Formats: sequence, structure tokens, C-alpha cells
Amino acid sequence: MDIPVIATSNAPAAIGPYAQARAVNGLLFVSGQLPIDPATGKFNSDDPVEQMRQCLKNIASIAEAAGTSLSNCVKTTVLVMDLKRFADINAAYGEAFSAPYPARATFQVAGLPLGAQVEVEAVIALKA
Repeated sequence: MDIPVIATSNAPAAIGPYAQARAVNGLLFVSGQLPIDPATGKFNSDDPVEQMRQCLKNIASIAEAAGTSLSNCVKTTVLVMDLKRFADINAAYGEAFSAPYPARATFQVAGLPLGAQVEVEAVIALKA
């Protein structure tokens, strides 16, 4: 089975042995995105709210490269360093989606790569 690799320069390159995304059976599986601005290669901000916005912008760019969009997102997993900022992070998340919203799981974690405050992965339908 040929499972396409999806990659775009409009999102940060993988920082390890993984793909930005893979497409199979009508679904796009997007690897966890850190808040790296692909233009600078650095975090867009130290603020977790701004980091959430950048993570979702990266996911949107990968979705676009695959011919789909965030509007077809069916599932996300959000990893955060501090749930005390959940309301603010959640509001930023809500800016990127409209009803019907994707299914989601959110976890507080002990650490994220490169010291990020937020990481988001997604599963997006290739066709609505």
C-alpha cells in the first residue's frame, strides 16, 4: 500500500524521524505541531495562547497542502504544560474551528519538545 507523505514548507519541518502528515483511507494524520513559525524556525511566542494559534496555523497549512482544511478536522489532541491557562488556550482553539467541532482530548503533560507550552495533533478528513 502506498501511503502518501504530506509535507509543506508553510509548516515547520519535522524535528525527528517522522512526517508532517500521512494520508490514508480518506484521512490525514497530522503529527503533533509545535508553535514554530516556519519562516523563522523559532517559537512564535512564549505565551501559550499565541503558541496555540501557531500550532493550529501549522496544522491548517499542512491540511491545505493535502487539499483539505481545518473545517474537515474530525479529531485533535492538545498537549499543554499548564491547565491553569486552559480557558485562554481553549478560546484561541475555538477561533480556528466552528460547529460541528472536532472531537478532542486535552492533557497536561510534564514536558514538550524544545520547551513548548502547547502541542497539537490532528486527524482531518480529506473529503467532506
